[in-house]
Amino acid sequence: MTTSLDRDTVDLPPLLPGVRRLLKHPRLMHYNRLAALVIAANLGFLYAGWAPTPATMGRAALVNLALAVLVRQQYVVNLFFRLATWPPTSWPLRIRWTLGKVYHFGGLHVGGALAGTAWFLALTVATPNGPSTAVGWALIALLALIVATALPPFRSRHHDHFEKIHRFGGWTALALFWTHTLLAAPGPFDVTVLAVVTFSVALPWLRLRKVAVRLERPSPHVVLARFDHGETPFAGSSTAISRSPLKEWHSFANVPAPGEPGFRLTISRAGDWTGAFIDDLPPKVWVKGITTAGVANIETLFTKVVYVATGSGIGPCLPHLLAAEVPSRLVWATRDPRTTYGDALVDEILAVQPHALVWDTSRHGKPDMVRLAYEAYRDFGAEAVICISNKKLTWQVVHGLERRGIPAYGAIWDS
Repeated sequence: MTTSLDRDTVDLPPLLPGVRRLLKHPRLMHYNRLAALVIAANLGFLYAGWAPTPATMGRAALVNLALAVLVRQQYVVNLFFRLATWPPTSWPLRIRWTLGKVYHFGGLHVGGALAGTAWFLALTVATPNGPSTAVGWALIALLALIVATALPPFRSRHHDHFEKIHRFGGWTALALFWTHTLLAAPGPFDVTVLAVVTFSVALPWLRLRKVAVRLERPSPHVVLARFDHGETPFAGSSTAISRSPLKEWHSFANVPAPGEPGFRLTISRAGDWTGAFIDDLPPKVWVKGITTAGVANIETLFTKVVYVATGSGIGPCLPHLLAAEVPSRLVWATRDPRTTYGDALVDEILAVQPHALVWDTSRHGKPDMVRLAYEAYRDFGAEAVICISNKKLTWQVVHGLERRGIPAYGAIWDS
């Protein structure tokens, strides 16, 4: 474990030229590009001179809303990651750089939701006296509520309310969509698409179960949760857990140990739910769904990577460090690591990362993580940097490096 106080003096490379730097701006990130692409594809039908009928407007709404739902399905997410990480490291870096942005697929969800809502509004306005008009307006009001509460300002400030509105509102919207479609004399296509969407929504809940958990609390800030209920998830996946399955769910990175059954979760105090979890140490929790690939799975696109983590961000990095599928170097900034996370966990990390830079913020203060990341990237000869931290610092590291021509990745607010 090494620390050095002169690392902030490292000179960063110059910024990219104007146009290339502009394309790295957060507002032009791939998430927004995908959302814009879906909306542009829908507008393309209108500008191509296509005259939509009520039937075609209904199908357009259905297809777009199906897209919004299906891209969130865990098996689909895992498929996205599998396809994106299939190319070998011999492919040009520019192509692999773009493929690594696969975790921005949420843009398809947003684009589909917005376009589907717009098409459904157009359909309802175009058929004011239809048998399903009242159901249509009720569905539009509900979709508008779901969209409004999913916007970042509301979602970040009232996440628990957002989650409940999205869950129960989504279920109600699906029921209303079935009602509206059946009243409008649907064809086989409409019923098939709705059936697929319904199955996709129900599938994670069909795997709902309450399981035992062994909890170790090395400090009042952290709990290490150990599960052994017949599941050994793949490295880099996440599991959603809950104490009240209809209220709220929280996802954490799975940390399986190579060659051992079960897995661990690193849960840090970051709010009311995690705080109560750490204080109460519940003997059982609810789990559901399918273990889902996370951002760091894109590591296999590169010959070498640098992992940058702060605090409990070490959790999503740890399974990849233990698996050692790709040569990596760790930069971890955290408060008093041994006291906070325990000697056993820190020693486990150092056993697989003997050259890691572990920066103790309680002794040395907060470092310039962009400079630390760049130095590790340069010295290790890495091709990419993966950052797991809070939203603000992740943006600083990812965009601070990308604007200088260095592939960098980190969870976005909608990951």
